[in-house]
Amino acid sequence: MQALTLGPTNHERVVLFAAGAGGDPERYRPVLDHLAAGGCQVIAPRFERFAAREATTAELLARPAGLVEALHRWGSPDASVVVVGHSIGGWAGLCLAGATPWGRDGRPLDVPREPRVDRLVLYTPATGWFAAPGALDAVTAPMLVFAGELDTVTPVEQAVHLKSAPARVDLRVVPGAGHFSFMNTPPPGTVEDEGFDRAQFLTDLARATKEFVFTS
Repeated sequence: MQALTLGPTNHERVVLFAAGAGGDPERYRPVLDHLAAGGCQVIAPRFERFAAREATTAELLARPAGLVEALHRWGSPDASVVVVGHSIGGWAGLCLAGATPWGRDGRPLDVPREPRVDRLVLYTPATGWFAAPGALDAVTAPMLVFAGELDTVTPVEQAVHLKSAPARVDLRVVPGAGHFSFMNTPPPGTVEDEGFDRAQFLTDLARATKEFVFTS
């Protein structure tokens, strides 16, 4: 396994970062650098790229399993954990925090858990797998959730669904933002809405994420 690791080691707080379907944390580097500069350890494993809508169950399960493996390899065993995830990375973070996804065959998936996860920061999370009744009942970690107003990949409604969890959910819908607005290096050909300042938004996103991560 390869991972981008930033900030002090053996810190009491670890940010476990989960990239989207592209799997490359470097495409979110400014946000991760900002968190590390704040004094926490950032662990961001690299994953094989896949198309989320076509991914096999094994490919999906590799994401939360890889997060747990990276945490155990590079993080302090006593550290509290905040998962920050984009899109399918948000799905993986929710799995670690107790959510139960359901597969395309209509059966619940047996996913890894990480009891040290005490909060979640989710950027346009993919929550369609948690539509079954009770799928979010075990998620009690507070969540800061961002949704893009113009996101057609994981629409705002998917983020709103997280309010059915018993956790405290701070949902922020970003005007003019799309699915890839949360990446410093979006996929080639990505076009932002006219008037949307992605550079300024990413600066604001980093600050808001850091504030939530360090809230006692």
